[in-house]
Amino acid sequence: MRELLRWLGEMLHRLLHTLDWPLCVALGALMLIGCTVLYSAGESPALAINQSVRYGIGIGLMWLLSRVSPVRLRDATPLVYAVTLLPLVLVLFIGTGRHGAHWINLGGFFFQPAELLKLSLPMMVAWHLHRQPLPPSFMATVGAMLVIALPIGLILLQPDFGTAMMVLAAGGFALYLGGMSWWWFAAAAGTVAAVVPVAWMWLLKPYQKARVMTYLEGLAGEHSDPQGEGWNIIQSKIAIGGGGLTGKGWGQGTQSHLSYIPEHTTDFIFAVLSEEFGWIGVVVTLLLYVFVVGRCLWIAAQARDTFSRVLAGALGLALFAYVLVNGGMVAGLLPVVGVPMPLLSYGGTAAVSLLAGMGVVMAARAHQR
Repeated sequence: MRELLRWLGEMLHRLLHTLDWPLCVALGALMLIGCTVLYSAGESPALAINQSVRYGIGIGLMWLLSRVSPVRLRDATPLVYAVTLLPLVLVLFIGTGRHGAHWINLGGFFFQPAELLKLSLPMMVAWHLHRQPLPPSFMATVGAMLVIALPIGLILLQPDFGTAMMVLAAGGFALYLGGMSWWWFAAAAGTVAAVVPVAWMWLLKPYQKARVMTYLEGLAGEHSDPQGEGWNIIQSKIAIGGGGLTGKGWGQGTQSHLSYIPEHTTDFIFAVLSEEFGWIGVVVTLLLYVFVVGRCLWIAAQARDTFSRVLAGALGLALFAYVLVNGGMVAGLLPVVGVPMPLLSYGGTAAVSLLAGMGVVMAARAHQR
């Protein structure tokens, strides 16, 4: 019996030793919170069950990727990048969505190709920087920018401005961690400021302009269309304020159960969490996010090669950007964009791609030389 237990212990160690358990516990807690809130916000338990299945797929992929050495991941990166670009082109022709072509219907499951670039783009930038002396030279930086610009342009054609900016942030974080000079960021900020008037006149869709105007009106404390464009953010603020310190209780949120909050299982799921679990629930959830981001940055700091260091750090900072943007959106501090709250919002592609990225981060720690 003792030998059997020893053998089982050795087998478990061989199977699971590449997983980073502090990171696994924090991610598991976030997934548990996500299923709990989805069960309450959804009209039936099927929503939480479906999301749990997707979490399971993501966990399996996370485990598989944690067992792949960063050297093999690096060698496969150009192929992975190229393969993930193909659905971005395909979605422009067969995609579906409320305001464009964002998803591909696979029969009962909607696949969002842009979510894959959250992982493959920083991988490609890290691969490119690994082959260069750091900090990157002018030509190396231009090459990395071209790598970033191609998928960003395809995502903007859908059009999906929110996801494009998040994918851009992931690539930008990789460049920042690679030591790109600050004057590049200053030049980028100046270019964006110069392009804003042109984008407003010719590029932004009417619904995007309406979201920006609603945001500016909210900052001024008024809404010209409270039952139209201003409805989302007004109801979200009511839900957040109604939660108080401890919340109304699980399943007792009025704003979501009476269908006042639109997209209450996806983009505005954090407002449901705030109403039902209050400030305490919000703080606990944010601390879990902070721990995950901090753990990714710690693993990046311990990495012995450029590829692992840049990639692990970029994935952690990209997660931070998602939390910041979605949290600011539901609180009225940022314009409403289609950015989900990681591991809380309902959606399979986003959850699976995030967990896959965490598997890559774990591989950087488990296989470091």
